[in-house]
Amino acid sequence: MKHLKYLTSLAIATSILSLTQLSKPAQAQVAYGSYVGIGPSVGLSDGTQIGGVLAVRYKLLETPVSFRAQALVGKNVAVVPTVSYDFPLNWQTDAYIGAGLVLAGGDEASPVGNKIAFALQPGVDYNVPNSNTVIFGNAIIAFDAFRNGGGTALSLQGGVGLRF
Repeated sequence: MKHLKYLTSLAIATSILSLTQLSKPAQAQVAYGSYVGIGPSVGLSDGTQIGGVLAVRYKLLETPVSFRAQALVGKNVAVVPTVSYDFPLNWQTDAYIGAGLVLAGGDEASPVGNKIAFALQPGVDYNVPNSNTVIFGNAIIAFDAFRNGGGTALSLQGGVGLRF
């Protein structure tokens, strides 16, 4: 009877120890999926300019890197390709910071200026559970974005996308 107590204690201790050795800590994973989306855009530099955005994200699998492109339409059109580093916040949500270029031209300013400029793009992607829907929001900060006088341009956009 005395040995049975020791054997039971040993079995329980061994089970607990093996569970702690086999289990791995939980980590949030980068939200899965590339998408195409559409929504409104608001340029906040050179007067307020309301327009639209067409957004594309191509997610590299198993790495926290994405290729993104946004076409901003306002008084003029600008295309903003960026490479972003994605930070998983939970199973459905990524925050990211991207760097890229504003490709704009013409006399009228787009929501992010009217010349080629360096841009930073912080944002958030939220994958709606049990669907292929993505809700996205971001800002584009373009440096030296205007032909006449340089200056920084700021645009805010958001919208809804479809994952593929």
